[in-house]
Amino acid sequence: MTILELIERCSARLEQAGVSFGQGTTNAFDEAAWLVLWRLNLPLDALDDVADRVLDEQAIANAESLIARRIETRHPAAYLTGEAWLQGVPFTIDERSIVPRSLIAEVLCDGTLDAWLHGAPARVLDLCTGNGSLAVLAAMRWPAAAVDASDVSLDALHLARLNVQRHDLEDRVMLLHGDGFAAVRDRYDLILCNPPYVNARSMAVLPAEFRAEPALALAGGDDGMDFVRRAIRDAASHLQPQGLLVLEIGHERAHFDAAFAQLEVIGLPTSEGDDAVLLIARDALERA
Repeated sequence: MTILELIERCSARLEQAGVSFGQGTTNAFDEAAWLVLWRLNLPLDALDDVADRVLDEQAIANAESLIARRIETRHPAAYLTGEAWLQGVPFTIDERSIVPRSLIAEVLCDGTLDAWLHGAPARVLDLCTGNGSLAVLAAMRWPAAAVDASDVSLDALHLARLNVQRHDLEDRVMLLHGDGFAAVRDRYDLILCNPPYVNARSMAVLPAEFRAEPALALAGGDDGMDFVRRAIRDAASHLQPQGLLVLEIGHERAHFDAAFAQLEVIGLPTSEGDDAVLLIARDALERA
């Protein structure tokens, strides 16, 4: 059996088992390729080069065992491999944090934000940093910027420290422990925030893979806006005069608009449309 044939067989198993995707991949084939290549100790972007390689029975058994764990445990693939990629950058991950997948990473890395910024930001805050992925990407995007990364979860911050160290950014990324802006004492040119925003009804029907992630990082209360209200209320006092807040709200735009009917926002284009990531200027926050 070749590697490609094994991946196709594993993909069919994942489909038949009804596992859920969205935590690093969006379909069964990509998920199977990730797990199979990882188990074979091959680069995740090497499929084209190794697709026709013939495997021995032990290698096949090892890969299929990992697929079986994915099906039986319903744990995200990233928790099984201990690694996830965001915008081509690898991050260490485990159950202490949600799997990195923030849509903010898209507008951060593709240059979308540059049109709105008044030059490269000198100071950036990643609020609700989780495993630190956005903070790391921001530090890579703007090499002269000082980046703070705050989270209420000490477990998540311990994981974030591993990623800051992994990418040799200890001298530029500062980790802060606190709820919301509690540990923040500075003013920033840019605040990135991927907060808990899933509404209560959606939380109740989440697939098992998403329930395996820390609820603290997902659940946003009845309408999903509990933490967002605090962020909107407090962000202006932590922004420079021309500072910007970039806020992810996922599929909660209707709830956001109901909660902040008078707030002027700009939807940024992402792979999930123009309503999932919002740009909000400091003066708009103050007026609201």
